Amino acid sequence: MLIVGAGPAGLVLGNLLQAAGIETLVVERADREQVQTRARAGFLGPHSAKVLAENGLGTGMLHKGRSHGVCAFRGESGEFELDYARLGQGEVHTVYPQQDLVTDLIAEYLNRGGELRFGVTVTDVDARTATIGYRDANGTGRATGRFLAGCDGSNGVTRLAMPEAVTRHRQDHGVAWLAVLAEAPQSMAAVTYAIHDDGFAGHMARSPDVTRYYLQVSPDDDSEAWTDERIWAALDIRMRTAEFGPLRQGRIIERRIVHLRSEVVDPIQHDRLFLVGDAASLISPSAAKGANLAIMEAELLARALVDALTRDDHSALDAYSRTCLPRIWRAQEFSRWMIELLHGPADATADGDFQRALRHARLDSLRDSHTHQNFFAEHYVGI
Repeated sequence: MLIVGAGPAGLVLGNLLQAAGIETLVVERADREQVQTRARAGFLGPHSAKVLAENGLGTGMLHKGRSHGVCAFRGESGEFELDYARLGQGEVHTVYPQQDLVTDLIAEYLNRGGELRFGVTVTDVDARTATIGYRDANGTGRATGRFLAGCDGSNGVTRLAMPEAVTRHRQDHGVAWLAVLAEAPQSMAAVTYAIHDDGFAGHMARSPDVTRYYLQVSPDDDSEAWTDERIWAALDIRMRTAEFGPLRQGRIIERRIVHLRSEVVDPIQHDRLFLVGDAASLISPSAAKGANLAIMEAELLARALVDALTRDDHSALDAYSRTCLPRIWRAQEFSRWMIELLHGPADATADGDFQRALRHARLDSLRDSHTHQNFFAEHYVGI
């Protein structure tokens, strides 16, 4: 089995197949250090945590991950908390930095006898024969498997190998975030979403000593224009620290612009090629669904491949797209709902005032309606 990409999607898939006695080869363009230090989302839903724990992939998560079941919203009408662990299905997130999870998955994959090659650039993909051409430090070569999994992201070569007849849904939400990592302890006990006329701001703890912040910025903004001082000043205003208390500041160790976009490929399989994770569907970070979709798809594909390769039963493999896509679209719908909840219009026109009033009405309903809160809780943690 060939797997292109050593992110959560490819590594979970590789680990599950290795455990089932199916030999796999994972190729990754970046080097190992880059893969293990890429700071990405750290919120694992209950299904993701269960998949990892039940398949021997959650040792680090179980020892160092933290349960999180409360989020808060701040706006001009004040602040309210949602204890979503007591709502909906009564489920929580597990906060565990993705770079730590990837490090764990690499170690376990190698321990299970999997082959992993870093610094490999895939140059071409043949879905019919599950063959890739590649270039690495030793020159060029080709590799062939029974099947091929594309886990190399939305800009990877495996998505490009899908035929023209495949439908590619795209939506640019017209919103950008400055994603910031700060060497600072969390300032609030809960994930906090701040709604402000200057733009959205978010606070998400990543570890006891590192906190993720988001600031809504212009889509054509430059991350280098945001100095540490400017970042903290904007966070103070949008997080309303004069009203709710100061932030615990620290050195900014990462700043990058994230454009909120959504993409879905339909179908996500062709001949012997199967797309997983961001290669199948890119989702905005507004609802922390990306890694959880990747793990869900990897689990489903692993089960289908085991059936096909060990029992010659291809029914689940043939149905991979039909099984995954409804879940992908439900996640996309909630992500869009969150975008509309958190972001105001870009101007102060009459229509902008109308949209701003609708946003406040949504927040009021989320604060006051038990039915609305249960909807939020169910979709916030689930897929």
